[in-house]
Amino acid sequence: MRALVLGGAGFIGVHLTRRLLEAGRSVTIVDDFSRGRQDQDLARLDVPVVHADLTNRDAYDQLPRGWDEVYMLVAVLGVRNVINDPARVLHVNTLAVMNMLDWIEPDARLFFASTSETYAGGVNAGIVGVPTPETVPLMVEDVTAPRFTYAISKMWGEAAVVHTSRAKGFPFVIGRFHNVYGPRGGTDHVIGEMSARAIRRENPFRVWGADQARAFCYVDDATDAIVRLMTTDDSVGEIVHIGSDTETVIADLAKLVLRLADFNPDLQVLPAPPGAVARRVPDLTKLRALTGYEPRVPLEEGVRRTFAWYRESI
Repeated sequence: MRALVLGGAGFIGVHLTRRLLEAGRSVTIVDDFSRGRQDQDLARLDVPVVHADLTNRDAYDQLPRGWDEVYMLVAVLGVRNVINDPARVLHVNTLAVMNMLDWIEPDARLFFASTSETYAGGVNAGIVGVPTPETVPLMVEDVTAPRFTYAISKMWGEAAVVHTSRAKGFPFVIGRFHNVYGPRGGTDHVIGEMSARAIRRENPFRVWGADQARAFCYVDDATDAIVRLMTTDDSVGEIVHIGSDTETVIADLAKLVLRLADFNPDLQVLPAPPGAVARRVPDLTKLRALTGYEPRVPLEEGVRRTFAWYRESI
């Protein structure tokens, strides 16, 4: 089985590539390294790495053909990136997908990485419940808000994949990630960001949206879910939530990170970022029914592994 991981030098991409290699795949990575990194974690994989800007249609023409699986992870994400450069979010997250859909062959099974942000507007508007199944309506509260460019781009991507698949005949699975974290995750995610500040001994220690709640999914569990979905025929043509359904309040997460850091600073509680949902927890009924998936890494163990990686890296 030959697998192509687009955006494979990023956070989830490196972990997914490692998991695919363990499953016996022959893997090639493609990345433009605007967010992915040439580091030891990538080098240890010992796989071909193609440097290419996939918003350029000609870049796809330079790639080999004959893939059994294609994993589309290319995206600009992270609240700071989205707020500071929303036009780039729309540019990258639509053009890279559009070009890929023009290029993909009918025999390749596609995994498209989407996000819980697609339905966040409905949660904020009070029309989407928590825990949240895949069947809820998708909406944008305010099209002028920069934060929603990411959600809009992923709504567009989901629709593009579904309807192009019908036209071209290739099989697909869409996975909506929910707060995936782990080593090498950068500082755009709350756990990595908190870990970095705890290691640097920030005092007072800032906690945004302390009363909000999330269900955090360790990256090894997320990649396990991806591989299960891509090897289950009943998953073809489905949109499936990927994550954990154990809810954690942000204040408790901060206490856990600080305990692991052996650090007892003053806490400065600040408002949540504008547009952030009060709660985010996926309903995993569909994922469980299709694949038998269960999250295996408890939050404390996952945060312990993640914090240890950041402490060594920083």
